[in-house]
Amino acid sequence: MTVAERISSWLAQVRASGRAVLLVRLVIAAAGTVAIVVPAVQSWDQADLIPLVAVPMLVATVVLPDSPAGLIFLLVVPAGWLMRAPGELSWSLAVTAIALVVVHLATAFAAQVPSYARVHRDALRRWWLPGAIAALIVPVVAVAAALVQGADVPGSLLITVGALLLATVTIWFAAGQKLGRD
Repeated sequence: MTVAERISSWLAQVRASGRAVLLVRLVIAAAGTVAIVVPAVQSWDQADLIPLVAVPMLVATVVLPDSPAGLIFLLVVPAGWLMRAPGELSWSLAVTAIALVVVHLATAFAAQVPSYARVHRDALRRWWLPGAIAALIVPVVAVAAALVQGADVPGSLLITVGALLLATVTIWFAAGQKLGRD
């Protein structure tokens, strides 16, 4: 198959895409843009390499959500934050975390279906509930961690890890997952 035939085939698949597939890819693009822009506009100096790697990985994730590009994107953005950002918790950190959670969940959903698939509303509802819970739990855990960190409570790391584990279990059960095999 020539390059022109591959491009024509891909464009035909995009034209045949359902609304849900296009919506999920738009969500990936919007949340990924937020995850790139929020750290870039902070007062600390972000490494120039981060956007140079993150932007192409975001584009690749939107086009091919089942590729490793999404994983690289989800590793590069926090790596840029960890390299040069101040250590305290802030709203920009929480917004970036929410954006990364949304990118992760939307990419996981988009990777399950071909680009030309028609997705039923029940499948969207099954994805929407855990996604909304995850997006709401991230700032709650961030505020709780900031309160515990500011209070100099012994074992604050254990409390934060416990809160994250509780959030993970909540999302797991909200998604309708079971502990055993089906």
